Amino acid sequence: MFSGEAEIQARRRTLAVLQDEIRTVLDASRGLSQAYEFLLQNDQEGLQACIEKIKKSEDDTESLRRTLTRELGEIGNMLMNREDLLRTSYDIEEIAGYVSGTAFRFKQISPKILKKAGLDKDCKELIDLSIESVNHLNRVVHTLSINPLEALEMAQEVQKIERTVDQKYRVLIAKIFKEVNSIKDLIVLKDIVEEIEDLSDRCLDASDSITIVALGL
Repeated sequence: MFSGEAEIQARRRTLAVLQDEIRTVLDASRGLSQAYEFLLQNDQEGLQACIEKIKKSEDDTESLRRTLTRELGEIGNMLMNREDLLRTSYDIEEIAGYVSGTAFRFKQISPKILKKAGLDKDCKELIDLSIESVNHLNRVVHTLSINPLEALEMAQEVQKIERTVDQKYRVLIAKIFKEVNSIKDLIVLKDIVEEIEDLSDRCLDASDSITIVALGL
C-alpha cells in the first residue's frame, strides 16, 4: 500500500472512532432531557434508570477515547494532526462528564421547587439548547470526513448556540436568587444550571478543536 493510501486509511479509522464518541455523547445528552422530564413527574425510578444509562454512555465515551489514543499511538507520525485529534476526543469526553454530573444533581432537587418558583420551563429551555449544541457538534464531526471546509463553517453555529446559552444562563441565575428562599435548594439549582452552561462551553471547546483538525485535513 502506498504511504498516501495508508495515511488516508489511518485518517478514516481515527475519524470513525471520533464519530462514534460524539454519537455516544449525543445519546447521553438526549437522555438528560428525558431525565429532566422524569424529575418533573417525580418519577424516581425513571430518573434513576436514566442516570444509569447516562453513566454507561459516559463510560463508553471514555472507552472510545482510549481506543482513539491507542489508534493514534499505533499510527505514529503518519498523521501530522494526531495531537489535535486527541485533544478533540478529550474535549468530547468532558461533555459526557457534564451530562452525567447534571443528571446526578437532578436527584437532589424536588420538582415542587422548580414548579413553585416557575423555573421548570426556564431550565427546560437551557437543557434543550445545550442538547442542540451537542447535536450540532455531532453533525460537525460527521462532516469532517466528507467536507472539512463545510465542517469549518458549521462549527461557527456552535458558538452562536453557546452565546444564547450564556444569555439564558445569566437570566436564570438571577431568577433563582430571586425566587428560591431555601439555601440548600438555591445551591443545588445553581449547580445544575452551571453544569448545563459548562456543558455548552465544553461543546464550544470541542468545536474549536475540530476547527484545528479540519484545517489539517
